[in-house]
Amino acid sequence: MATDPDARDLTLNYPGGSLTAPLGTLKALLGDDYSGLTPVPETKQVSVKSHSRVRVIGGAPSNVTGFSYEMTQWPTSQANNAASGSVVMLSWDGSDGDWVARVTGAFSSLGIFFVANSTKPVTFRSERGTKYGPFQKVS
Repeated sequence: MATDPDARDLTLNYPGGSLTAPLGTLKALLGDDYSGLTPVPETKQVSVKSHSRVRVIGGAPSNVTGFSYEMTQWPTSQANNAASGSVVMLSWDGSDGDWVARVTGAFSSLGIFFVANSTKPVTFRSERGTKYGPFQKVS
């Protein structure tokens, strides 16, 4: 039995959330050559302050000196056995009706993501019926 690769769900992480939708939907919205499919890690500087530590209750405290290190953080999204996020209905110029996707994070972050990346004017509607958009990348 053959399956359509464009029907498989794909999760795109962006600052402030993630969008899960069928690959075909994402290709239609963002273009076939969308560079966001190659995530880039973010390098963070982490500093640990000096402090005292007690290994055993009632034991003598020992001092831990402060230090700092660099950490590489890859984009992540919420994950568990249940479907995460809120359901949204996406529509854009040329779509045949609404397409279902799941969003984690604030809807405003999704709007910012579409303004930065969408090749077509896209609108979305929450489960409660609130409409957002249209959003489109400004060239």
